[in-house]
Amino acid sequence: MRAAHTLEDFIHRTHPEHQVTVIDTLKLINRLVDTVCCDGYYFMVRHVPGFFGYLYTRTNRKTPLFDMMSGLTNQFSKKILPVLENEKPDVVLATHPFAGEMLSVLKEKGKLHTPLLCLMTDYGPHKAWIAKNIDAYITANEDMTASMVQMGAPAEKIHSFGIPVGDTFFSPGDRTALLREFDLTPNVPTVLFMAGSFGVTNILEIYRKLQKIPEPFQIIVITGRNQKLYDAFQKEIRKSPKDTRLFFFTDRVADFMHMSDLLITKPGGLTVSEALASGIPMAVFDAIPGQEEDNANFLIHHQMAIGLDSKGDCAAQIRRLLTNPELLSSMAQNCRNFDRSASCRKILSLMEELRREQDEKELAAK
Repeated sequence: MRAAHTLEDFIHRTHPEHQVTVIDTLKLINRLVDTVCCDGYYFMVRHVPGFFGYLYTRTNRKTPLFDMMSGLTNQFSKKILPVLENEKPDVVLATHPFAGEMLSVLKEKGKLHTPLLCLMTDYGPHKAWIAKNIDAYITANEDMTASMVQMGAPAEKIHSFGIPVGDTFFSPGDRTALLREFDLTPNVPTVLFMAGSFGVTNILEIYRKLQKIPEPFQIIVITGRNQKLYDAFQKEIRKSPKDTRLFFFTDRVADFMHMSDLLITKPGGLTVSEALASGIPMAVFDAIPGQEEDNANFLIHHQMAIGLDSKGDCAAQIRRLLTNPELLSSMAQNCRNFDRSASCRKILSLMEELRREQDEKELAAK
């Protein structure tokens, strides 16, 4: 939804003549299905992440479980038809694999005639994203192409434009002024913690371990809407020798990234994309087996992040980065080199191009 709304905002600002409607497909088709999918996901990744990883792997190849999932999306696809009939879209873009599968089914049945694009919001592919009647795939990076071709996606339909993020992440402000705004010291390394939705124990343990680093540095913690985590950090900060600023939900994430030297986070697709746009290297921990592991592996392979052992000597890992400015600077440059600032513009251009091609085919058929 964040990726969809980012693209929506870009289109409204740059092409106000276009109309955009964003639909939460799971909520649309069935509230119970939405609850089961979302709450089931949250439960598994919190309590049985290994089982989620097993399901992720099993559904990434042709198995009875994969066929069952495809059968369900086939059954639910008709729920989208009233919206399509009401909106009469010129082009449709899916940012969730279930939505892409359902829309592909409708194209197969002759119920949808417009170009269909699929925007993949992680850094590794999964077979659930691949569907027969998708006209174009937008991926996070070029590394995904070979695997997607093996999964059945035509290479000419794959476009590595990147995951859309807001313009503010590509536009660093005055770092010194930002630090002073929050009463932080400009010439001291700043570490940003982003934890939020999943759990409390490990992120708190990392924070505690980092207190043992003798060199000076300061910390910003954003807990999102996780009240339990926020309350726990409040207690920890009172005992901390490191200067720490704690925030609940905030719309200043881009500013906090731009004023920080290192981000400690779980490797969710959108958070990773925002960090790369901001040019901030990462220490990623507790990757959920499946897509978050793919995200982490991509970052580590391209030297934009390190994998942080939340149960091991993570203080030594962070200290190595904070005391090696050349290494940290190199990782930051690798993040900046991964430039996807034109993602929204390229996606919109592709949508317009596919629409023109569709019009030409329809005109020729007449």
